[in-house]
Amino acid sequence: MQILVNSNHSVDVTSNLEVHVKATVESELERFDDQLTRVEVHLNDENSGKSGPQDKRCQMEARVKGHEPISTSHKADSLNMAIDGCAEKLNHALAHALDKKLNHH
Repeated sequence: MQILVNSNHSVDVTSNLEVHVKATVESELERFDDQLTRVEVHLNDENSGKSGPQDKRCQMEARVKGHEPISTSHKADSLNMAIDGCAEKLNHALAHALDKKLNHH
């Protein structure tokens, strides 16, 4: 599974941040590894520069073999919390979509 980390100008994707994103996605989505081709992660600070509650946003889009892409997003007070929450939501969305698909075959 390939993991791509993107951001707009408001988020500086440091190597530490990229390592955190990849480790979180890999551990959260490990059981879907053989069904996923790639996961695109988009990070955004909606108030760039100004702090505000829940202004950090993470969106993840999982590309699943033979399936429409599945996308989730999560807002939180910190990027790490947004990343963790988004990965957890994506895990649930993939479980729901893929378990349903497996049960129909």
